[in-house]
Amino acid sequence: MFFASDNGGPAHPSVLDALARANEGHTSAYGAEPAMARVRDRLREVFEAPQAAVYLVATGTAANALALATMANPWDTVFCTAMAHINEDECNAPEFYSGGAKLTLVGDRDAKMDPQALRAAIAAEESRGVHGPQRGPVSITNATEKGTVYTPSEIADLSGVARDFGLQTHLDGARFANALVALDCTPAEMTWRAGVDAVSFGGTKNGLMGAEAVILFDPEKAWEFELRRKRGAHLFSKHRYLSAQMEAYLADDLWLELARRANATCAHLAEGLQQQDSVEFLHEPAANIIFARFPRRLHKRLLDAGAYYYVWDGDPHTGDPDAPLTARLVCDWSIGITGADAFLSAMQG
Repeated sequence: MFFASDNGGPAHPSVLDALARANEGHTSAYGAEPAMARVRDRLREVFEAPQAAVYLVATGTAANALALATMANPWDTVFCTAMAHINEDECNAPEFYSGGAKLTLVGDRDAKMDPQALRAAIAAEESRGVHGPQRGPVSITNATEKGTVYTPSEIADLSGVARDFGLQTHLDGARFANALVALDCTPAEMTWRAGVDAVSFGGTKNGLMGAEAVILFDPEKAWEFELRRKRGAHLFSKHRYLSAQMEAYLADDLWLELARRANATCAHLAEGLQQQDSVEFLHEPAANIIFARFPRRLHKRLLDAGAYYYVWDGDPHTGDPDAPLTARLVCDWSIGITGADAFLSAMQG
């Protein structure tokens, strides 16, 4: 009953097998290994983008920060929502790697950036001449940190606003696969065809040990990204272990299958929770994350039974037993329906 984070799940066995195979013998370093060429070709095929520049790093923070640093000048501001990982969970890494670009927070609806709020936020910048930040890229997250998803048309609306001001759009895809299978669209439709210029393509939350891709649909910035990756200490010498993971992830569409499992578990869990009168959803679950409020007594019952998840707004063990507290429940590929049923059974007592 581990629902704290999809970061806490195991790597898929085929990924571990691929790492074992990659560990045999010798090969070129720093991304010059043959496996990286295959990964690059495969991701270009998946995204229908034959000219895209493709790179691997080990963490989502590195993927986001290095991509945004490549897209923003030190005197720019990056537009994002308040709950974006680049604002809440990356310890100012985008600001650090960009050499000082700040973040401007944009209003949202159902955890998704509001196009009108974005237009107003962008228009408000470059209004103080040399004294204020200049307009920089827009960064959105799909699936969002609250478990909702942007449709391709919603992404196009936001990137259209960015283009009106001559700005680029970055997509944080830490849960890219979960959003994609929820939307039943293609990677191209969710990215460059909707106006996205760069995407952080996540794998660590969906069955990899630690590998993420950065895809730049305009290769003009490729060399700058390579320099920033090296200067930022994120170019692995034994790069083959990143390539091996990503190649296994992409083989036979494993990445989609694992996301379908996680989303199916989440849907099953949500259906069971909806049958409980005391449970209220903060957002309609669309991918693999649920935010739900229910009484403290149920939290205590679940936690005492061994469930592991985050309670966001109070101590689940002390206080009014009927006071509602918020749970964040995240399903990874490995939990399965059995884990969801165990959680629902423990909740009922």
